[in-house]
Amino acid sequence: MYVYMDPEADYGRGEIKYTHVDPFRVYVDPASRDRFFHDASGMILSTYLTKQQVVDLYPDLEEIIDDIDVSENSLYGEDYPSSNLKNSQNVLTPAEAKHLDYNVNQKYQILDRFYKVRVPFYRLFNTSSGAEKIINAEIYESMLQEEENLEAIASGAIEIEEVMQTRITQCTSIGDVLLYERVLNTDIYPIVPFANIWTNTPYPKSDVNKVKDSQRLLNKLFSLTLSHAQSAAGLKLLIPEGSVDNVSQLEKDWANPNAVIEYNPEFGEPHYPQPAPLTSEFYYLIDRVEKYIDLNFGIPELLQGFKDNAPESVRGTMLLSEMGESRGKSKLRDIEAALSMTGQVIYNLAKDHYKFQKTFRIVQPNNDITEFSVNMRLYDDKSQAIGAVENDITIGQHDIRIISGSTLPSNKVAEYNMYLDAYKLGLVDDVEVLKKSEIFDKEGVLQRKGKMAQMANYISQLENQVKKLSGDLQTSEREQISSRKRTEVEKFKSELKEFNASSKVKEKEKIMQLGNLADQMASSLEAEDKNNTGSES
Repeated sequence: MYVYMDPEADYGRGEIKYTHVDPFRVYVDPASRDRFFHDASGMILSTYLTKQQVVDLYPDLEEIIDDIDVSENSLYGEDYPSSNLKNSQNVLTPAEAKHLDYNVNQKYQILDRFYKVRVPFYRLFNTSSGAEKIINAEIYESMLQEEENLEAIASGAIEIEEVMQTRITQCTSIGDVLLYERVLNTDIYPIVPFANIWTNTPYPKSDVNKVKDSQRLLNKLFSLTLSHAQSAAGLKLLIPEGSVDNVSQLEKDWANPNAVIEYNPEFGEPHYPQPAPLTSEFYYLIDRVEKYIDLNFGIPELLQGFKDNAPESVRGTMLLSEMGESRGKSKLRDIEAALSMTGQVIYNLAKDHYKFQKTFRIVQPNNDITEFSVNMRLYDDKSQAIGAVENDITIGQHDIRIISGSTLPSNKVAEYNMYLDAYKLGLVDDVEVLKKSEIFDKEGVLQRKGKMAQMANYISQLENQVKKLSGDLQTSEREQISSRKRTEVEKFKSELKEFNASSKVKEKEKIMQLGNLADQMASSLEAEDKNNTGSES
């Protein structure tokens, strides 16, 4: 895979893309011993274009393209090795096509050379707040042009440490003309290999290389089988010498099913010599060689959907399937490692390129699509200035993970049943079971399920609040009733006190009236006594 930047995409804003390049176009340092060429001193990507293609791609070269000094080999050559193999008389191989017409098919070789350089970066540390930030040389030079930053550096408020980092430089040339040279913001070569059988060299091998001898043996066995079938189909007629007078007439009559043929039985009768039948071990050997080739490729018949040799039980079929998948996963891990490396290169280049707001669509293994926006500018409501940038991709470092699931067939039903059993035992929640199911809109279901859970929690909170308010209301009512009772009691007490006071006053008045009445009665009695006494005298 080759990761590059297309400057014309997205209406001139550019896009980070990747494509497949032929291995014959890549020239790697032969001393490299790393699987992904990390230790290579450099690599070259060769591209052959016609004159018109070069002019369309680089319009500035139109006036000087005829003056470009290129060698004859690079002018008419190709990256493909010479070959004498032909599929048919009408199809030309690259080795033949490059020698057709030099004037019409004149080609120029563009070389993209990638090599490592050391680039300075600066780590800024704020001694007062403890914040740390890493900037490149361009931002550092612009920062030094401001007096405030110079004063902060001089006073020790900002500490600066220069660090050297490895980056990849791309130098593109055609002949003796340099097209451009730039430093890529990545420490990984943008050309990522997918090695099948790694040999500790830049030259891996394929699975076909391992089964060549087996295929030759299989071809020989098939050849012997066809030869035996041909011998059995075209039998030779043996005639004893002298038993037939005219052999030519015998050949004509032998094809007639109703012919009457005379022969001399003294010399013997004509007969067919039957070929010796092939043993069953011969056919078993063919089947065994085929299975050995499938074993080397890691594609047993069970994974191809053939159920002839499948066990009768479901569990046995699942075990064989798991064994086959584990063998195929060895190749899948190699592919995923290279895909992860490709994703890391894309991410490194994207950090330096996508400085504007951009929305990406991330495809999940189950074909679910999630939109994610980066470099979202948040503006202030009053000044309409950029207050903050959300999901700033240019800051920080992230890991690229390749999630398997769509590149290798697996027993999804068995995996789902396993998670379902774990859910029934209470080992996992229902969300994990939903992730392993074949439901298309999983994220929508999870979102709705999350909203339902939030609504349930909100309803539960409201119920608790209603219960609390009901209790408070009951308490308030009880307090209000108690307060009313106390008020009535106090009111009754006050009325009782007034009634008691008035009764006391009335009693005093009656007592006084009674006393006055008693005094009057006493005085009247005394007066009567005096009158009686005077009359007696």
